[in-house]
This record gives sequence, C-alpha cells and structure tokens, in this order.
Amino acid sequence: MKARTQLRAMLGAAALVLSLVAQAAADCAPDRVDLRGPWGQARFTAEVVDTPETRAQGLMFRESLPRFAGMLFIYDAPTTASFWMRNTLIPLDMIFVGPDGGVTHVHHNAIPLDETPIPGGENVLMVLEINGGLAERFGIAPGSELRHPRLDQDNALWPCQP
Repeated sequence: MKARTQLRAMLGAAALVLSLVAQAAADCAPDRVDLRGPWGQARFTAEVVDTPETRAQGLMFRESLPRFAGMLFIYDAPTTASFWMRNTLIPLDMIFVGPDGGVTHVHHNAIPLDETPIPGGENVLMVLEINGGLAERFGIAPGSELRHPRLDQDNALWPCQP
C-alpha cells in the first residue's frame, strides 16, 4: 500500500515537471516576443520579417497596429542597423537587440513619414517595432532582455528552455 502511494506521488510529481517544461517551451513561439527587465515582463505577438524584401516593406502603409502586436526584424547575422519611417503611417518604438537577446538601444516614438535615419547601433540581430509610447510606458530600456526561438539559445540571456 505504501509503495503504491509513493509511486502515485512520484508519477504526480513527474507529470507536474513535464507540464511545467512543456509550458516553458510553449511560451517561446516564433510569433511571440517576450521582454523582461527590472520593470517586469511584457509579451507581444510578433510578425517576423527576415528576408530583404519583407524587411524593406516593414510596417509601411499600415494604418494601425494592435496594442500588444509588433514586427520583429531578424537579420541573418549581426549588423549595423538603421531605420527610417518612409511610408510608415503610425508612430513606432524601435527596440534594437543584440545576438544574445539583450536590448542595446530603444528609439521612442519614431515620427510617421519621417525619412531621417534612426541609427540602432552595431551588432544588432533583431529589431522589434511596437506602437509608439509602449516602450516608455513599460520601462523597456537598454539592459532589458528579449526571448525568442530564433536567438541562439546557448548564448541567449533569456533562453526558451528552462
């Protein structure tokens, strides 16, 4: 009787661990971006653009962006990134991210239709564009960490796996 109780307890604990592992893995998905820092955490649904053509189009001509949505620009290798707002109709925050998922620079409230270059710095692997004002509202700043499955998980500050 005691052996059965112990076996049930062990099976229950194993099921809980597997459930938590599955949940952690499920939390990391190609269409989601998580950010964290001393300010807390935020999650955005992300449209991934990872080809020269889709990166060039970006959010041009869109009249709105859902509040917790964004566009994640992913480069093949770290680069010196610079953006502009040509044909972009909504104000955006641009969050520049290094290869380890660390936020290196945030440009707040990029002005719609402005063609002035917005430098993001060197060693940028990803750029997350979200609605203007949200980065400041959440406290997203250099030093924050981004989690996404396209980062090298062995070197990520916040890997998808536990």
